[in-house]
Amino acid sequence: MINNMIKNFEKNGMELIYVNDKNEAFEIAKKYIKSHISIGLGGSTTVREIGVLDYILQKDDIILFNQYEQGISLEENEKRRREGMLADLYITGTNALSINGELINADGSGNRVAAQIFGPKKVLIFTGINKIVNSIEEGFKRIKEVAIPKNIKRINEMALKNGKKATYNENNIANKFTYINGDKKGRTTIVLINEELGF
Repeated sequence: MINNMIKNFEKNGMELIYVNDKNEAFEIAKKYIKSHISIGLGGSTTVREIGVLDYILQKDDIILFNQYEQGISLEENEKRRREGMLADLYITGTNALSINGELINADGSGNRVAAQIFGPKKVLIFTGINKIVNSIEEGFKRIKEVAIPKNIKRINEMALKNGKKATYNENNIANKFTYINGDKKGRTTIVLINEELGF
């Protein structure tokens, strides 16, 4: 199945790299995170789980548009999201990827799905095998039944922990949906990890 997926993504202009574990994925990430480049971020638990986010935050020789920095204003948050759309490298995850070489996603603000479509010079996506689906329909079903409920729980718990209100629900966490079945060759690289990661 994996070999067929690699061929299907290649046919659709996207590169799919299959790795055994988080460590291998992390080593691939380091090859792309070069000195003096600009990096944008899309919300991704997987990127955090494999250690890439911490690695980026420690580097002082890159330009990072980090909308997740604690203490910044809403205006600064939105500014960094926009700047990330024109970065040299955009690092994120995906809600689902199909065996036919397609990416299926949902987003709240829209910067993550927009960047996957157009903007950044290079898009690097990390995902676990639990995100593999057989069809677009199954991908959207996975988003609604798995990704949305788990992310609502995760984000609201984080807000409460930080003394804020739990404001996320089905109406505001995911209201922009995308399906991508092609990209400019060489722009999108997907690292598929043989572990269950993210939501």
